[in-house]
Formats: sequence, C-alpha cells, structure tokens
Amino acid sequence: MSNPYKTRDGGATVTVFAPYDCGNHCPFCVNKEEYADTSGFSLEKILESIRQIEAFTPRCDFVFTGGEPLANLESLQRMLDAVPSTHRVFINTTLPVMNEYSEDDVVGFLNANQSKITCINVSRHLYKFVEEGNDEIFGKLLVPTRVNCVLFYNHAPERMLEFVRRFAPWNVPIQFRADYTKTTPENLYDESEDEILRDLRSILKPTLLEGCRIRCNYEFLDGEHKISYHKTLPYSTITETDADGKTYDILYDVLIKQNGDFHSDWTGVPMDLEDYKKVVFEPYDLHRIF
Repeated sequence: MSNPYKTRDGGATVTVFAPYDCGNHCPFCVNKEEYADTSGFSLEKILESIRQIEAFTPRCDFVFTGGEPLANLESLQRMLDAVPSTHRVFINTTLPVMNEYSEDDVVGFLNANQSKITCINVSRHLYKFVEEGNDEIFGKLLVPTRVNCVLFYNHAPERMLEFVRRFAPWNVPIQFRADYTKTTPENLYDESEDEILRDLRSILKPTLLEGCRIRCNYEFLDGEHKISYHKTLPYSTITETDADGKTYDILYDVLIKQNGDFHSDWTGVPMDLEDYKKVVFEPYDLHRIF
C-alpha cells in the first residue's frame, strides 16, 4: 500500500473465494488459473479472516464466489455461519449440475439458509458453457435470485430478448454484463460506441442509470420484468487526492483469497489488515443520472 485507505460507509464489499475447485471450465472465467493448485487453500484461515474483517466493518456486504461455492455445501455452510446477520450476503454460482449433490440437495440447502442469503447471482449465458440445471429450479427457490449474463460474443437483439423471456415465468431479474476487460475510465459512461447499450434500448424500455467512480448500471423493463446492463472497471481501487491535499487509495472491494490472505484489488494487490482497520469512511458515491 502506498496511501492510507478510504472506503464507503459500512466498508468495502468483501469477496470470499471458495477454497475448493469447481468442475467447470468457463472460457470467460478469470479465476480458474488460481484453482490449478489447491494445496495452499484453507477453509479455517478463511473463517478467521471473515471474523477479523467483520469485527471492524460489521455492516459490509459479503460475496461468496469461486470456483463454485455450491461445489462443497458443508464448507459453504460454515462460511455462511461465520457471517453475522448485520451483513448482506450474496452467492455467485452457476447453479451447476454436480455429481455430489442432487438438485433437491441444492434447493434444500439454499432454502434452509434463506435468512442468511440476500441474493443468489446465477451465471447463465446466451451460449451454454457448462451443463446447466433445469430453469424450473428458479420456481423452487425461496431465496431471491438474479441471472447474470456476460456478453462476450454475438449479442444480437433478438437473442437477448429471447434470453430475457426465458426467465420471465419466474420473474427473475436479468443483469447483462459488459466484458469488463475492455472497460476504461474513459468509456465507462460513454454511450456513443456501446453496441450492447444501443441494442438493449432497441428492445427494452429504459428506466434509469445509476453509477459511481468504478461502475455503472443501466436499468430497463420488459413489461414488469426488470433487466439491467452492468459495466465495471477491471480493478476496484481508485487513487485520489482530496481537497486537503491528502491522497487515499479508495477501496470498493476487499478480497479474501483461497488461502485466507487479504487483497485490496482484483489485480493481485495484497492488503494490510492493520492499515485497513484505520480506514477513513466516506458516503457511497452512488448516484442516479436519470
């Protein structure tokens, strides 16, 4: 760290990487390489890191990701149990077809933890990269869900509309996501060259745009069905100098890696926990543009 930390009220979002691999090989996955060697992974160290960071940011959001968090329900249960009810908790998952657990096992697990889980973010795409579970699973879940769809390849408007209406029977919100590897501070809010945004506006009713320094989110409706388009930078730390001339590293995300280590960004930057305990809080700069 070169500067003191600053983050939004409540604390940066804490993303926890599941300390076990998944059987998927999604071509867009930026984490798969980290799971090539699991020898240093430690559930116990992750649990300790959760307790450490929760102690001084008791209202931050937690996100469990991977890999595939649902690939080991026993370990995921222990991680969920380590997060007190003052936090919002999200799970990023493919809701995969697995040999270890049946669909009923997964549904039972998630419904039993509905008081702990704020939302399940389910990865689905215009083109299938993994064997997906039945869409009917959305009708069995008591936990709020959202479908995340990363647009890497052909995103013809008719195909996007077909995808949206695939999940309409369960009124599952859809979030289309831009390829964040191509997002920069200069084009984050630029609409002139954004073909995805253009195509979504041609098939859906725009409602609002909200954003901050690091990401933005366009929202639409198809009837009463909610759809969004999410863009974010490929990193989550912004360095800024305030009016008093003091420079801060402003954190939007904190990562707990598979070995329990803390990182302050997605780009392999370690975080000093003792320094983060002295973090300066500021109001979250989320704003609505229309």
